[in-house]
Amino acid sequence: MAYLRFKALETVGNRETVKVTVPSIKASDYYGSNVYSTEAMRQTLSNAVLKKVITAIEKGEKIDSSTADAVAASMKAWAIEKGATHYTHWFQPLTDATAEKHDAFFEADENGRAIEKFKGSALVQQEPDASSFPNGGIRNTFEARGYTAWDPSSPAFLMPNSSGTNTLCIPTIFVSYTGEALDYKTPLLKSLAAIDKAAVEVCDYFDKDITKVTATLGAEQEYFLIDKALYMARPDLIMAGRSVFGHSPARGQQLEDHYFGSIPPRVNNFMVDFEIEALKLGLPVRTRHNEVAPSQFEVAPTFEECNLACDHNQLLMDVMQKVAERHNLKVLFHEKPFSGINGSGKHNNWALSTNTGKNLLGPTSKPKENLIFLTFFVNVIKAVHDYADLLRSSIATAGNDHRLGANEAPPAIMSVFVGQTLSEMLDELEKNGNIKIDKGDNVYMKLGINKIPEILLDNTDRNRTSPFAFTGNKFEFRAVGSSQNSALPMTVLNTIVAETLTKFKEDVDKQIKKGTKKEVAIINVLRDYIVASKKIRFEANGYSEEWVKEAEKRGLSNVKTTPEALDFFSTEKAVKIFAKHDVMNEREVHARHEIMLENYIKKIQIEGRVIGDLALNHIIPTAIAYQNKLITNVKGLKDLGLEKESKPVIEIIKEISKHISTIQTEVEEMTEARKKANHTDEARKRAIMYGSEVKGHFETIRYAVDKLELLVDDEDWPLVKYREMLFLR
Repeated sequence: MAYLRFKALETVGNRETVKVTVPSIKASDYYGSNVYSTEAMRQTLSNAVLKKVITAIEKGEKIDSSTADAVAASMKAWAIEKGATHYTHWFQPLTDATAEKHDAFFEADENGRAIEKFKGSALVQQEPDASSFPNGGIRNTFEARGYTAWDPSSPAFLMPNSSGTNTLCIPTIFVSYTGEALDYKTPLLKSLAAIDKAAVEVCDYFDKDITKVTATLGAEQEYFLIDKALYMARPDLIMAGRSVFGHSPARGQQLEDHYFGSIPPRVNNFMVDFEIEALKLGLPVRTRHNEVAPSQFEVAPTFEECNLACDHNQLLMDVMQKVAERHNLKVLFHEKPFSGINGSGKHNNWALSTNTGKNLLGPTSKPKENLIFLTFFVNVIKAVHDYADLLRSSIATAGNDHRLGANEAPPAIMSVFVGQTLSEMLDELEKNGNIKIDKGDNVYMKLGINKIPEILLDNTDRNRTSPFAFTGNKFEFRAVGSSQNSALPMTVLNTIVAETLTKFKEDVDKQIKKGTKKEVAIINVLRDYIVASKKIRFEANGYSEEWVKEAEKRGLSNVKTTPEALDFFSTEKAVKIFAKHDVMNEREVHARHEIMLENYIKKIQIEGRVIGDLALNHIIPTAIAYQNKLITNVKGLKDLGLEKESKPVIEIIKEISKHISTIQTEVEEMTEARKKANHTDEARKRAIMYGSEVKGHFETIRYAVDKLELLVDDEDWPLVKYREMLFLR
């Protein structure tokens, strides 16, 4: 194993930077060139067909068979011209990855001649095997049938293959034979319809020209990069996605010199390369920079429609992994791949925009326009307050448990940061008494709504310790894990805001029916909501122990582990809100709860097995071999009459023995705990046992192994060390 480590280091030392050829200095010359976009359709479809497709995209209407045939013919011709040989329905099952089954355009006719075929029926629907995907009990193994159905709102794209050919990828939903959703996209689309409906109804108070509200998303993606050879020499990174052992190097992130520092040439070339591929696929990546931890980086896109943004983020991660291979690199998306330095998140910047071009979360200098801003602003805060636990459950994963609250990421306590300016404004609105309106805009003047700063972005700080922060014209959900599919937390966020807006309209309408003027009714309800949700607002350091105590006083949950956090996902309250807005039925909700528990169990199980394998088969034998060298040394010293000089070596031998004994005992107890958990039938109990009784041994074993790393000769140590992995140049 030590040989493998040094061979890997030698390989890294001989690496050359891979050169990248930019297609054009202007990204606009090739942006979206691998996307079957509206422009591509416009060039190949009749106006009548194109109009039907655009209407289907904008209104969610079903596409008829003749239109589907026309689109399929156009899409096939476009794809084949660009080198595509196969097509696939690209979908997002309830795993950590996307899924695809490639079918050739090629078919043989009755005379044995080769023809290229792709019908509308193949575009609209396919029937992949559903039995082997996570289903939470919805499907039996012998009931294999499932369906993928085309999502016209997310354009088809070409994915290059290493062979030089392309595959046409068609984004789809994935449902069971009986119609239940087996993917992330289906509930997301339904939640987007729910928030559109609820938001438009509220907008009607202010602007009757608003007929559609779209949730938008910009997902910032953090990740680590290490050399492929070093990755291959770490079985824990391969199997578990994170390093289960590794002593912190003398230099980590304490000098604060990596963040926004000069990007290493090798990394920069990788970034340029994957950005080119991303831009061809219509992914609007704009920002690249070094993150806080060594070898940690970030890529950020511009805002897009939420469904498309979620698709694009999943696609981006896939593209990054494939491009990394060309540069002999590995991308790590795990939330905490290295102990002692910052982990990675996926900051979801969420907002609401209208068909009239207005950002509903963007304040202006006009009092009347700011009332609509305040309405949506306060409703979002109220939604987070009322459904904080459900929001917490949406980001509960085994990887995120390592990261949340670790003085580098938001805590497990859900709270909202709005900044001093807006906080003072909400407090002022709360304190105002009953308001009477004589005429004109007096109500706005009396409330001081006109005093909201015109350039609010400069008056709203960024609180890195807040899981849900307002950043000027959007909310940033910072607690999402870097490996997660953003669709789940966005589904929850859309649904809870839709519910709050629905309730808001009911409350306002009640007052209007009693004769209260519309503006006063809106303000009265907003004031009630501000008071009711006040405890969720927090403006200070979310990392502090004081906040933990204060949050407890406020009655806010602080659930730090995934199994307990997932309880919130299938409560009666959660089931009711999902069903009410037709996002998920009760069966689908409970199935997802089951799947998330099983995923957690499997992740911890894999980590435990990796820990046991490395500890027993690599670390302990190495430590014993080195200990034997020291014993020989002690014997030699004693033979020379240097008994006093041998005492320090004897102490090292004793310390090594102590750590070996600890590792052996803890691994045995961990294995027994795992066996015990595996014999527990109920998934929740099994998950809790894995999270406490099995995972409870991880840090003790790690501590002993990391101490041995400092004691054993560097020449003998089998695992690539942190100092060798983390400073990529």
